[in-house]
Amino acid sequence: MKKLIVLIGASLLFLSCSQQSEISSDFNCKTSSFKDLEEVNDVKKLFSVQIPKTWKTNLYYDQIQSSIYTADTTKQLTETLLLDFTIINKNIKFDTAFKLKQEQENLTKKLIKIKSKETSIINKPTYFTISKGKKGRYDYQVCHFFIKVNEQNFILAKAEVYGDSLVNKRLCKAFSFIENIKTNI
Repeated sequence: MKKLIVLIGASLLFLSCSQQSEISSDFNCKTSSFKDLEEVNDVKKLFSVQIPKTWKTNLYYDQIQSSIYTADTTKQLTETLLLDFTIINKNIKFDTAFKLKQEQENLTKKLIKIKSKETSIINKPTYFTISKGKKGRYDYQVCHFFIKVNEQNFILAKAEVYGDSLVNKRLCKAFSFIENIKTNI
């Protein structure tokens, strides 16, 4: 009987670890593993994210926000991924007015929405949009993840991909970083 309980427990643990997130499943992402990661905290120590040590990272903060901006600068712009994680001290509601505002910003930037959805990331309510268009002379895709941390704060995680080479693979890498944000509040 004990062996049966251990076998069932191990099976459930294996299944829960091998399941992809909803977003990764939507984009048919394969599990990504990265080498030589370091945990980077924002200046205010409100959140952290694991990123490769070789990536160039900048930190920014002011009274209402704190950001981590990172990219693999060893690659060409059309082969890399730009990530911006910002915690903002402001309440956010995923209501119709909020979603219309996102649509208007896309129109202003001449972007076309590919997908938007309410979901959950890091066990927090999340709204994400993925849009495409042109930026300068490059094809461009941008993902915005609005993650409601609590009633006073949300994280805006933004991933930008330029060019048309391996776009889905680069977006999947972005999802993997975003899904591993750790909050300290």
